[in-house]
Amino acid sequence: MEPVYAGVVSTARLLWLAQGLKFDISGVENMPAHGPGVVAINHTGYLDFTFAGIPAFLQKPRRYVRFMAKKEVFDNAVGGPIMRSLKHIPVDRANGAQSYRDAVDYLKRGELVGVYPEATISRSFELKEFKSGAARMSLESGAPIIPTIIWGAQRIWTKGHPRQLGRTGFKIMVGVGEPLRPEGTPEELTQRLFDSMRAKLTELQDGYGEYPAGEFWVPAARGGGAPTLEEANAMDRADAEAKAAKRARREASGDAD
Repeated sequence: MEPVYAGVVSTARLLWLAQGLKFDISGVENMPAHGPGVVAINHTGYLDFTFAGIPAFLQKPRRYVRFMAKKEVFDNAVGGPIMRSLKHIPVDRANGAQSYRDAVDYLKRGELVGVYPEATISRSFELKEFKSGAARMSLESGAPIIPTIIWGAQRIWTKGHPRQLGRTGFKIMVGVGEPLRPEGTPEELTQRLFDSMRAKLTELQDGYGEYPAGEFWVPAARGGGAPTLEEANAMDRADAEAKAAKRARREASGDAD
């Protein structure tokens, strides 16, 4: 039993109740009741991780997922101590090798480690190209990969749109696919993971209900206002270029000083 983690989950459940969120959780039996697992999660919004741990928490005994999160969250005066007490893993993009080693070490100790194969939020709400980190962790540690899909969380808070944290009554679906054995090359295992998560995402999208035309949270392929995957990728590239230019100007200014 981890009182701090359990307390955080209990608080989250009260907030979900206050928001009137409706949950549809499936595939809990696919979440390992014991031993390690790489919990691979799609990324559509800022609160995905709060829902991705539900299937593990429903296990008996309860299990807790150690999420990989960017270092800046751990640097925060309020969030940092909480993240460390929950034993989450900081990801320093300037030193990703250390984060990877920490995650593999957790897995070898029998933990569940949560990762986002897409690395960043998908503005299209479809799956972006996967990084190979989850597969490499699985192969090195011998832990299975647990494909996990969140659907509906983008309605609450996602990139480029205001938060909807009042009493919304939104439906949130969490689906866990069959574990993938750590076999093959990193590229082959990454492709198997992508195919599994794409199938599960389609399944949850099909079962979600009606999609209002033009709504920002609805994928373009289903008549919504979200950008297509190609458009979203172009937006991501533009953002990356803008950040790089801003960083270069800042560094040049520093040199001038």
